[in-house]
Amino acid sequence: MNKYIKAIFFAALIGLTACSDDFLTVEATDSQEAGGTATEDDLLSYLGSSYQLLLFDSYADYQYNSVPLMSDLLSDDIYKGGGSAGDQQVLYNMSQYNLNADLTPTGLWSIYYSGLSRCNETIAACENSVDVDEADLLQYSAEAHFLRAYYVHWLWKFWGNIPYFEEELEDPFMAPQYTADEIYAELIEDVDYAIADDKLPMQTTAANDGRASQAAAMMLKARIVMYQQDETKYAEVLADMEEIINSSEFSLVDDFASIWLSDGEFGSGSIFESNQLSEGKDWGAAWSGYGTNLPAFISPSELSGDDLLSDVTDYEGGWGFAPVRAATAAIFEDGDERLAASINQFEDDAYSARFQNTGYFLAKYAAREGYNDDPNNTSLNYDNNTRIFRLSEAYLNAAELIVMDGQSPTSVSAQSCLDAIRTRAGMTSIDATTDNIKLERRREFVGEGMRFWDLVRWGDTDLLTESISDYSSERTWDDTRKYFPISQDEIDKTSGDYLLVQNDGY
Repeated sequence: MNKYIKAIFFAALIGLTACSDDFLTVEATDSQEAGGTATEDDLLSYLGSSYQLLLFDSYADYQYNSVPLMSDLLSDDIYKGGGSAGDQQVLYNMSQYNLNADLTPTGLWSIYYSGLSRCNETIAACENSVDVDEADLLQYSAEAHFLRAYYVHWLWKFWGNIPYFEEELEDPFMAPQYTADEIYAELIEDVDYAIADDKLPMQTTAANDGRASQAAAMMLKARIVMYQQDETKYAEVLADMEEIINSSEFSLVDDFASIWLSDGEFGSGSIFESNQLSEGKDWGAAWSGYGTNLPAFISPSELSGDDLLSDVTDYEGGWGFAPVRAATAAIFEDGDERLAASINQFEDDAYSARFQNTGYFLAKYAAREGYNDDPNNTSLNYDNNTRIFRLSEAYLNAAELIVMDGQSPTSVSAQSCLDAIRTRAGMTSIDATTDNIKLERRREFVGEGMRFWDLVRWGDTDLLTESISDYSSERTWDDTRKYFPISQDEIDKTSGDYLLVQNDGY
């Protein structure tokens, strides 16, 4: 695994203090006061600090905050699982659309506001730089704008109407609350800046794996625009998807299962992923380290048997969260190679069944032998990278924009895009219809946190209301559930013109 990001994290720890309870500020050391001139070493320190937030996705602020997991809990693909409904109560209530101002994922809020603050500092340092090569300076600035958009887009998706700031906050450290549409405009400004003028390479070199690229910025723009349903930008997004597909920089990996192995990290179909390492996270240090907890979180408890759906037998046990629904396993056709790579099924006596057990478990990020060499904090320090953007998403975005949104391609067809995905899965061609494209997205991205956001933007949220007594899932969707409630603690910190207004329905 490439160590570039880790190296600049060490620089970040020298130049900046670690996160604290006041996550809206980043304190500079005496050698680099905020607003002062910045050398290239200073810029790399700030940039490393900005990237570091990618490593806090699974556990930080003493909470479990995996975005793929939390996104899928809102969908119809998995249950919460774990020891009981009360085990990680916020996650269970989230899965039931039953959060409130006193029970909302505050760790996720802290993580991504820390990311916003750090990116602001990096951008400010770029603006005050001295003796830095112009091309390098533009690249650093574009990376920071991309990361800022990436972090804020999660706040926007989860909470909608949020505080936003692009300059260092001063006492009393409050920022104005923007509407979701106003945040959308800021996101587009940042991703367009990152994409324009070739400030970033289309793909990184192996030495820079883990850094942002132009393709990553294009993929982020696609997610933002398509979620907003901004038809005025669909043509731009389709053109971006075609450019990525037709570039010589990426190709679909033939063996789908290999994508999720250690050797598959930063593979030919990878556009952007985190750079996890199996070290550094500690139960008593909520803002440190490089490992991920997700594999332990989603793997069956006390596992001792073999996997029934593949010939891989190197899985390890975990905590039994996120059991996959039987209906999700049933969406795959016979012979689809993605099934065994996405969903594990074990013998009944091979593990200890826990709350909402279905017999199915997520496989892509499952705990495996040899993926963790930390003897003291094993559950927190698996080295599985999170695959954030993959080439297959560009293919399926293009197919959707052509068929479902009426866009005219210049160099691909919806059918060729869908066929490429199905051929790699060992499947035959099917017509590129709306229903088939939607189903193929679900099959392709099981366990990657895509399904819920797709259902919301397609207007298919009727699929989310359910009454399933056997699995303790009684939930009702209405449009106020699109956003989480803002924490009452955060509201109580604000006043006057900066008083946070709670989202509708809470």
